[in-house]
Amino acid sequence: MCGRFAICISATELAKLFNLTHVEDMAPRYNVAPSQKIPAVRIGRDGRQLNYLLWGLVPHMTKETPRTTLYINVRSETATKKPTFKEAFAFRRCLLPASGFYEWKKFSRGKQPYYFKHPDDRPLALGGLWDRWQNPSGEAVESCAILTTAANETVRPLHHRMPVIIEPEDFTDWLDPATEPKQLAPMLAPYPAANLTAYPVDPSVNRVQNDGPECIQPWTPPEASDLFE
Repeated sequence: MCGRFAICISATELAKLFNLTHVEDMAPRYNVAPSQKIPAVRIGRDGRQLNYLLWGLVPHMTKETPRTTLYINVRSETATKKPTFKEAFAFRRCLLPASGFYEWKKFSRGKQPYYFKHPDDRPLALGGLWDRWQNPSGEAVESCAILTTAANETVRPLHHRMPVIIEPEDFTDWLDPATEPKQLAPMLAPYPAANLTAYPVDPSVNRVQNDGPECIQPWTPPEASDLFE
């Protein structure tokens, strides 16, 4: 599961990491939520490009306007089999830049958010799918979802699922529609636990309206012992 994440990556970093020729400056976002537009790297007519897609996949075969956000996460184990996602997985894969992501742990006093990131603060590339749907008025809506896999040892204490994270050396094959789905299987494995660190953050992140740098800062609750029971 991945329901919130942060993107605090400069245009220069994005261009270098994803080998993009042009990236416009983007304001840092510390509490990205479903139904918002998020940056996605995908293959276009002129090669790799960065576009903004709706987070909440609307499959192209959808007949009626969705009343709620549809698929924010898709299980990688079944994406190649379910008709809803099979075509998108085969031909419309994307990379979703992220600085880190959030998960929550339940305690007697409520849910405590944790922030997961690379120990060296290097950007992450979440594996995603995208699709294009035409609404009843004829407008094209491009949307995406984050693929998930089994949690590694770092994430497992909080959740049994985690986002698929693609390594830079696999970007080309991941984005290429000609890559056979079976060749992608190794990329869907849990990200190495040593490449992620986690710490508790202020519960203010629970509210989507809160979107400042304090969202990703380490936070000590009033009763620290309760947090690590």
